[in-house]
Amino acid sequence: MPLPDVLPVQPFTRPARGEVRVPGSKSLTNRALLLAALCDQPVTLTGALESEDTALMAEALRRLGFSVSADPAATTFTVRGQTNAFRATDADLFVGLAGTAARFLTALCAAAPRGVYRLDGVPQMRLRPMQPLVTALRTLGADIRCPGSEGFFPLEIHAHGLRGGTARLDPRESSQLLSALLMVAPLCREDVNLVLTSPVRRPFVDMTAALMTQFGQPALNWQGEDITIKAGTHYTRPAGTYAVEPDATAASYFMALPLVTTGRIALPGLDARAGAMLQGDAQFARVLGTAGLNITTNPGSTIASFDGSRRTAVQENFSGFSDTFLTLAAIAPLLDGPTRISGIAHTRKQETDRVAGMARELRRLGQQVIESDDALEIHPRPLQPGTTVETYGDHRFAMSFGILGSHDLQGDGRTWLSIRNPACCAKTFPNFFELLESMRRESLAP
Repeated sequence: MPLPDVLPVQPFTRPARGEVRVPGSKSLTNRALLLAALCDQPVTLTGALESEDTALMAEALRRLGFSVSADPAATTFTVRGQTNAFRATDADLFVGLAGTAARFLTALCAAAPRGVYRLDGVPQMRLRPMQPLVTALRTLGADIRCPGSEGFFPLEIHAHGLRGGTARLDPRESSQLLSALLMVAPLCREDVNLVLTSPVRRPFVDMTAALMTQFGQPALNWQGEDITIKAGTHYTRPAGTYAVEPDATAASYFMALPLVTTGRIALPGLDARAGAMLQGDAQFARVLGTAGLNITTNPGSTIASFDGSRRTAVQENFSGFSDTFLTLAAIAPLLDGPTRISGIAHTRKQETDRVAGMARELRRLGQQVIESDDALEIHPRPLQPGTTVETYGDHRFAMSFGILGSHDLQGDGRTWLSIRNPACCAKTFPNFFELLESMRRESLAP
């Protein structure tokens, strides 16, 4: 059902209850699509995310000659026809605002044996950093041209494979830059030595490395700031299937919901125990525990509950799982005392400037916010009813404030917060607001 341009969020008047099955991980789905395309036999991804970002990735692979079929009802993607890849020697690829697709496809096209590939996205994508990846790929032998601004989309790649060798990379602006290089490095003619010139946020890189080993690559040789990747080992998935984990970032919203509404939510399939998932964003469960949420985890599910006792302010460095910082920031007005969120400077160059945008919207809601380059400090003040939150086309703003709007601020179920452009959730969680409303109605059932 189409969402309106401005969506009033209906508060919960009773404690949340029930089960929420969150979609598959976007980060894992797009990585697994790429690695499945590099295998020599068909691979089916189960539990995969069907969203705007993954659809863009799948369509780009089709344009490169792969056969990619999607079954939304079964939440699967099947990649086959790898022997036909890159036979079309000229292709235009559109990545929208999908950072994973943009970085991964740039590296894949640079490693292709032949062809001319033009990559572009929406205007905001043209502002997202690509230069470190472009420079490193050129060092490894790629012919990449920038018809617009140097180091930004659009890009034109004249492919002839990658030589390999040693390349330097500055990954501070996005760990996706390093993940893209790691995944295509085995395709080079020679071994690849990557020298990191600045620290990298490890959780997403570790996810990439773990996924590579699950697709047949040896473990990375990581020594200090140097990473060595052996050339010549083919990607393979002998079982022909790969099960994608539930999205830990998507789960963060519904995990936080009981802290806003009280109640109990079960998230089947999500194992938020430390180290149990490939996704670093699973750490957010610990943060919510610090804030007062009761978290029960086991291999089959995670249960989040809150009885209405004290909601405790949090001080946390989100450098390794920054996609979830907006979830905490949005509900910070309900916490007891100032919340400080740090390690988020790099998010200024994501879908939008997430630090400045979050500060602006919280102030619109009446909060005192101290903003620095790398941090937000949120001092709770009375929330202002009648506020319409801007999303800047960023799905995480829409979903985070959707959870805050579920709080029964006025004690009588009246809507007090609206969200502009809620449909931007299609990027990673198309049915988020439908699911949130179904949870509200379930809470009212006798």
